[in-house]
Amino acid sequence: MTPPSDNVRIDLRDHLTPHNDPSNIFAFTPDQLSALMDPKNLPLLYSYGGLNGIAKGLHVDLETGLVPNVKISSPVTLNDVMPLKHNQEPPAPPEPRQRARSMTVLSTATGATRTEPANAFPQRVNVFGANILPDVKSKSIFQLMWIAFQDKTLILLTVAAIVSLGVGLYEDIAVPEYDTMGNRIPGVKWVEGVAIIVAVMIVVLVGSVNDFQKERQFRKLNAKKEDRVVKATREGVIGMISVRDVQVGDILHLEPGDIVSTDGVFIEGHNLKCDESAATGESDAVRKQNWETCYRIANAENNEHPSTFNKETPSGSESDLKKPTNEHKSLPDPFIISGSKVLEGVCTYLVTSVGTNSYYGRTMMALRTEPESTPLQEKLNHLAEMIAKLGSAAGLLMLIVLLIRYFVTWKDGVPTQATDIVLDIMKILIVVVTIVVVAVPEGLPLAVTLALAYATQRMLKDNNLVRVLAACETMGNATTVCSDKTGTLTQNKMAVVAGTLGCSFRFTKDAPSDRTDLTDISEVAGKAPKQVLNMLNQSIAVNSSAFEGKDENGEDVFVGNKTETALLAFSRDIGADHYDTIRTNNPVEQVFPFSSERKAMATVVRVPHPDDPKRTIYRVHIKGASEILLDNCSSIVTLQQANYKSATHDYDVRTRSLTQEDRARLDRIIQSYASRSLRTLGIGYRDFEHWPPPSAPGMPPLNGEETEVPYDDLVHDRNVTMLGIVGIEDPLRPGVKEAVKACQQAGVFVRMVTGDNLMTAKAIAKQCGIYTTGGIVMEGPTFRNLPPAEMDAILPRLQVLARSSPEDKRILVSRLRDLGDIVAVTGDGTNDGPALKSADVGFSMGIAGTEVAKEASSIILMDDNFSSIVKAISWGRCVNDAVKKFLQFQLTVNITAVVTTFLSSVVSENQKSVLTAVQLLWVNLIMDTFAALALATDPPTKELLERAPEPRSAPLITFKMWKMIIGQAIFQIIVTVVLLYSNVLEYEPESPVLQTVVFNTFVFCQIFNEINCRRIDSKMNVFTNIFANKFFLLIFIICVAGQALIVNFGGAAFQVVPIDGIHWAISVLVGLLALPIGVVIRLIPDNVFAFVLFKSTARERYLGHSQKVPSMYMAGNERLSWSNTYDNVQQGIQSMKHTEPQKDSKQQGALAASVMLPSLVATAPSTGWVPPDHEEENQNTQYSYTSRSFHSNN
Repeated sequence: MTPPSDNVRIDLRDHLTPHNDPSNIFAFTPDQLSALMDPKNLPLLYSYGGLNGIAKGLHVDLETGLVPNVKISSPVTLNDVMPLKHNQEPPAPPEPRQRARSMTVLSTATGATRTEPANAFPQRVNVFGANILPDVKSKSIFQLMWIAFQDKTLILLTVAAIVSLGVGLYEDIAVPEYDTMGNRIPGVKWVEGVAIIVAVMIVVLVGSVNDFQKERQFRKLNAKKEDRVVKATREGVIGMISVRDVQVGDILHLEPGDIVSTDGVFIEGHNLKCDESAATGESDAVRKQNWETCYRIANAENNEHPSTFNKETPSGSESDLKKPTNEHKSLPDPFIISGSKVLEGVCTYLVTSVGTNSYYGRTMMALRTEPESTPLQEKLNHLAEMIAKLGSAAGLLMLIVLLIRYFVTWKDGVPTQATDIVLDIMKILIVVVTIVVVAVPEGLPLAVTLALAYATQRMLKDNNLVRVLAACETMGNATTVCSDKTGTLTQNKMAVVAGTLGCSFRFTKDAPSDRTDLTDISEVAGKAPKQVLNMLNQSIAVNSSAFEGKDENGEDVFVGNKTETALLAFSRDIGADHYDTIRTNNPVEQVFPFSSERKAMATVVRVPHPDDPKRTIYRVHIKGASEILLDNCSSIVTLQQANYKSATHDYDVRTRSLTQEDRARLDRIIQSYASRSLRTLGIGYRDFEHWPPPSAPGMPPLNGEETEVPYDDLVHDRNVTMLGIVGIEDPLRPGVKEAVKACQQAGVFVRMVTGDNLMTAKAIAKQCGIYTTGGIVMEGPTFRNLPPAEMDAILPRLQVLARSSPEDKRILVSRLRDLGDIVAVTGDGTNDGPALKSADVGFSMGIAGTEVAKEASSIILMDDNFSSIVKAISWGRCVNDAVKKFLQFQLTVNITAVVTTFLSSVVSENQKSVLTAVQLLWVNLIMDTFAALALATDPPTKELLERAPEPRSAPLITFKMWKMIIGQAIFQIIVTVVLLYSNVLEYEPESPVLQTVVFNTFVFCQIFNEINCRRIDSKMNVFTNIFANKFFLLIFIICVAGQALIVNFGGAAFQVVPIDGIHWAISVLVGLLALPIGVVIRLIPDNVFAFVLFKSTARERYLGHSQKVPSMYMAGNERLSWSNTYDNVQQGIQSMKHTEPQKDSKQQGALAASVMLPSLVATAPSTGWVPPDHEEENQNTQYSYTSRSFHSNN
């Protein structure tokens, strides 16, 4: 047996091998049926015996459908249904069958909703499963709590709490304390340990309950959306069944607007087109026909292009079928794919895969992965480790110092009682534990959780439903956004935005006031002759298959082909009668559906003759490609108002001959629309006195029985009248330009990734402001095939990726992340799932988004608007700043408390700290919790979007923050030491009054430092926007009031005594000095302290660039200065010159170029370099600084 190689070619016969499962009475396994869809596999369908073979293998009648509660006793094997054996050559392709049009297509009756018992099809469910995805194994509240508890800071806190609780209980029971009056102080040392445990529990509960509720809310939303009814034929009767009851073998009906629930094979229908963009990313509508027709067309295509279709496929390799080719895009297929949407037409289809075996189900199951940790989580974990080490080091140092000091006292005599020694050492250990506990920032996890929870609640009001709490802060530091075009930047509904009626009546959306030749689209109804508008509205209404329906929110929308819905909306906006009324008044004689060969659609209607109501005019309305329709016209409508004064009826349109000047002018208009990437559409009409009209020359005359007139008979003599030309596009969402600009100002690089063609993508990107001078526009296949080095060189300036597949999008996201970018991705389709999942933050669309996209995303945009992403960036930065503000506050408290406790314990004869455990509890827990809430609830400001994002490598605590932390800590330590040991208040250090004043002053220093911590940059005004945060003001008052109550009534529990007004004034005024001290610290330049950063990398990380040289945006937020690169290139050239003597100048030139090119490519700020395939995309030679090409001094 040969060992398996990496290059295994799967033989199609893997799917043609009959199964040997005795419990499976059907000819197929779920995998064999799934193989039909992914990729679409016509040869395999042929091998299965086509539609009839599958129906036979699934025990189903294609006319009557399934029959519930009937046991199938005779099994069918694959050999029974296959038309030929493996060693036989396939015969000629089958002829398309002429099926009698059954009631399954003709009937429009919906019937009552059928509810079959759960076990109506036990044999089918046993083999193929039910049409339900298994519930995501959602974590219980306890599992979520356990996950939340894995946070390193919380583990550190828990250890500290247990030690503190144990020592506290021991101290309260074994070592009672007495006040100066000789009264025993109540034992409250255990309180701190309990309080820390309570804080940990609050953090765990808030985080896990929030996640639990969000997930449950999301599941409920989805469950409601997923449970819908579909039309099916069972027992020969059409009825509605729940989508969850659909079985393999069911016959389902599709109508325009339906979302396909299961995979299947087309049975019969009319003019069916599906939008598979949500499932496969293919933006063009896909035509569906019966399998025989598709097979014959594919074979004919194979004869023309032998490489595109493998005739021998049934016995060939499956991998050949998996190569998607552009040639196949225009070919129809018989495969109905779950997750796609019906655009037009009707059909019935045979269900072949349900649940986890369907295309949609497999995609959903692939997305169920665990989330990664966020940049902030990583930094906080690192901080927790650092604090644990520093706290332990401080404790160890304290232990050594106090033990040395204790043993030195033995020179006067060793204690005689062993219990005394144990008690003394225990006292020392208690002080050491206090130091370690004080060093740990208890409020930090709570601050992070509160900031995130508050932000997510507020973000919901800004149309951002945050599913993953941590995504909120990650978004703040996103360095690049890869945005979908359709539905995110644009409205995903085509609209008429420009047009020309006749030859000179031009209108456009938002017409500039200085262009008198252009009419605003909103004024068309008032300025154009009524008769011309009536004819235009008649043409739009009758020559269309679109209709009015309801969307998910119950609002009226047009359903059908996007171009036709755009025309109907335009007609409605210019004051037309209801399209249904126009259709009713103008009976249809014949329809010529749109054909890609003639690029036109026509409808013939019967219209009463204006002069003789007994006679009928046969009016042909034609719409199609502008250039082709223009060639078929000989006259054009005139819009001169003077010509319409003598109009005799509502459709009395005046025309004139179409001149060469007119044709040239209309050609220029068509070109101008095309240059704006508008889809142009010509609209014309023609009246016939008789029907059928005279035949075109060379065409056989119609015989008596034939009533279908060929299209050529309408246009052969080029006698059509041109009504006008309209330009249609998917317009930008309101506010998108401003949102893109805001992102770019915030240093976030916006890229458009779309499945649309290159010209359209480029035009829309230009409108948005995404495509700028010097940017690169590239197609997905080209990008996908670039070598890694070239890909990395292009990424910094890649602004638009057109014709991209889901895989291209995923490659782009992964590559950007590898280069250090924090990537946000938007998507609405099933095909966007992998990219949404692999990004740092995935945004899905709440309205247009598929369940797959929502499942893969971490934030749902409830209004589908790109502008909401800017709000998410704002809130993300706000959360990051809130955490930093709190850290600045908390670490100042911790450093001061540790140093003060250390000094006072060493100096005190009884190793007693000036701040007792309960006093520290008030400062550390109560005040810190309040401070967390106060600083976490600052709303976002505009200036948040005026700075660059922070890369992953940026420090959590910036140099400016360290400067403030250490500066304030030094000030507070000096104040404490001066008050305690300088005799300035003329009290002994052990005096209860002095101890109370020191405690009071320490607390007020923190209260005023809280205001100081509202800014973490160098700006002076710490009161900015303070009145917008009511929480902050309330908490400030609560902290002041709480401190007053403690000092006056805390007594023995807090070991304080009431103090007089002078002492209160001293405490408050000294505390107030924190604000001017903060100003002084901010005025000191950062570079003054650069000497403390020995390593150049650390200096670069904390202080940024010292030289101001031109730089350009690089992926990963790196900035590469041109001057250094230029030097490197020069050195490279010099080294090449001196390596060997000149043998061949050409060879040396090539070598020199090979040295230069990578550096020049990566850093060219002004060359506008693009790969050879895309030179025409960049004629500009000026580089645009669209992203982080500025240096922040904040």
